[in-house]
Amino acid sequence: MEGFLFEAAVYLLAAVIAVPLSVRLGLGSVLGYLLAGIVIGPILGYAGQAEDLQHFAEFGVVLMLFLIGLELTPRALWDMRHRLIGLGGAQIVLTAGLVTGICWWGFSYPWQTALAIGMILSLSSTAIVLQTLNEKRLMQTPGGRSTFSVLLTQDIAVIPMLAVLPLLAVGSGMAFSPDGSIQRPGDDAAARHGAEGAGGAEQTAEAAKAFIESLPAWGVTLATFGAVAVVILFGMYATRPLFRFVHWARLRELYTAFALLLVLGIAFMMQLVGLSPALGTFLAGVVLANSEFRHELESDIEPFKGLLLGLFFITVGAGINFGLLWRDPLQIVLLTLLLMLTKGLVLWLLAVVFRLKGRNRWLFTLGLAQAGEFGFVLVSFSSQLGVLSASQSGRILLVVALSMLLTPLFFIAYERLQHRMAGDGVDPREPDTIDEQQKVIIAGTGRFGQIVNRLIMLAGMRAVVLDNNLEAIDTMRQFGVKGFFGDPTRPELLHAAGLKDARVLVVALDDKEAALRLVRYARQQRPDLHIVARAHDRVHVYELVQAGADKQVRELFDSSLRAGRYVLEEMGLTDMEAARIEHFFFRKDREALRELAALWKPGVPVSKNPAYVARSRELNSELEAALVEHLDQAQGPVSEMDMRPRMRPFSTAAAQPAETEQGAAT
Repeated sequence: MEGFLFEAAVYLLAAVIAVPLSVRLGLGSVLGYLLAGIVIGPILGYAGQAEDLQHFAEFGVVLMLFLIGLELTPRALWDMRHRLIGLGGAQIVLTAGLVTGICWWGFSYPWQTALAIGMILSLSSTAIVLQTLNEKRLMQTPGGRSTFSVLLTQDIAVIPMLAVLPLLAVGSGMAFSPDGSIQRPGDDAAARHGAEGAGGAEQTAEAAKAFIESLPAWGVTLATFGAVAVVILFGMYATRPLFRFVHWARLRELYTAFALLLVLGIAFMMQLVGLSPALGTFLAGVVLANSEFRHELESDIEPFKGLLLGLFFITVGAGINFGLLWRDPLQIVLLTLLLMLTKGLVLWLLAVVFRLKGRNRWLFTLGLAQAGEFGFVLVSFSSQLGVLSASQSGRILLVVALSMLLTPLFFIAYERLQHRMAGDGVDPREPDTIDEQQKVIIAGTGRFGQIVNRLIMLAGMRAVVLDNNLEAIDTMRQFGVKGFFGDPTRPELLHAAGLKDARVLVVALDDKEAALRLVRYARQQRPDLHIVARAHDRVHVYELVQAGADKQVRELFDSSLRAGRYVLEEMGLTDMEAARIEHFFFRKDREALRELAALWKPGVPVSKNPAYVARSRELNSELEAALVEHLDQAQGPVSEMDMRPRMRPFSTAAAQPAETEQGAAT
């Protein structure tokens, strides 16, 4: 126990020192973790229990996929089906086939060994790539979404790979049992020894797993589909009452305990039926993506995910066998480069076929060129089955680890390439892939749109935010607020954001003409849609009314009203009196705007519109008289001599700037 605690402390100390330095140098956190592992493992030799720690730290990958699932609704996942099946499936098949051919013809390996190596090396690193995409805010780009689709398909493909590998071992000390299952010599003895040495909890788990494995093929299939159904039904119907039950205790730590229990339980059940725990928790996250407890789950699990992922990367670095590398460095380096070039060629061709352009094509190619952490599992399993020899397993593990170590450097190369392309004015960034739909769409995320979005989030709701200002979107993501880069006036982006089913569209664009185009298009597509639009001045309000906006909010009007109320309070009015005048003025101004909008003529200056000018003067006089009458009713008799000086600033403000040809700021 003391040794384990000491090594855990060493790992954490290395992370605390190495990661900030790596980030400061612009290398990213993942490379910092890997370098920390190399220092405490191969260099200092403190990684005595790295394998045990790695099994523990792999749970970070499970937590990461659960959190990614929370970001995807079932509808968004369904929209990705073409990339999951087409792009992801093609990548696995082509890469595995090409690597198999190289091993068979180039290295004269038996076809069983060549096929096993092809499957192992066709996978990429879910942990490193997704962590880096999120860290560099590239997940929402077309290249990032395509990369994620391939990684998810690879995680699913691990399951049939684990089923195929034993078939490759038949004839190498393997045999078929009478029930059709594959059995290795010594399996029974090993199982008995493991059961005898296990504790009570481990015995229960082993017994449950043995029961599942003893079922006939149709029984295992039924158990697998049953486990998936349990995850879906549990997420849809059981989490809400359970969260409410936990809420009764009013203890924050119980929320965290329940969130971890949820993920651990699903991971164990998936492993029990032979599915990937990461895949199972990802599915659970997708089911819970529309839950009101989504943000609670994210905040509870995020710290554990980050810590365990960091430990996982450290164990990968600590597990690199530099002894083998020093014995034959040229061969290992060439094999690693051959792997990454082979995968890169396949990825580049697929990017061309699936119409990824420019920087998105480079991101897709460079991001997936490495081998992955599931390769460690498949290599170990293949070695136990006798499909791979000990020397082959050692070389493959080293190639996998080195390729993962090079991945952060590939992302740095991508960033350099991206800046060069941007500096040359080539390949402007394509719009992000919108992977969610909400009842509220906000077009524009400047000072106006940000406040609206924050208010919506404070109420526990979510909106899809669109903006063609890349810097604004990236800034939002730095603060944990999701937004999508793209022109909100483009019809395809609006429909991808859910225009068909949305209840409210908030138009908060700086460009007046773009705002009018957007309002007209949205009203044409959805006559029942409620449109709230930002207006720059009174004339813009009239234009928005004619375009079809339900509510028009002058960008400085409310702040001017509040400033006026502060002045009235300082001049001696009570808070109630000042607020009453403010609310009354607001209501009357809105009524006047609607009436004047009917008299306004496009292209005609207001000073050249006699009907508009006459009615505007009448409304100003009516406003003063109505306010005196309103205060008389609210406060009792008030002398007209007392009230008129107070009203003159409002009357003057209403009569002059509001009716100029340029319009007023309010």
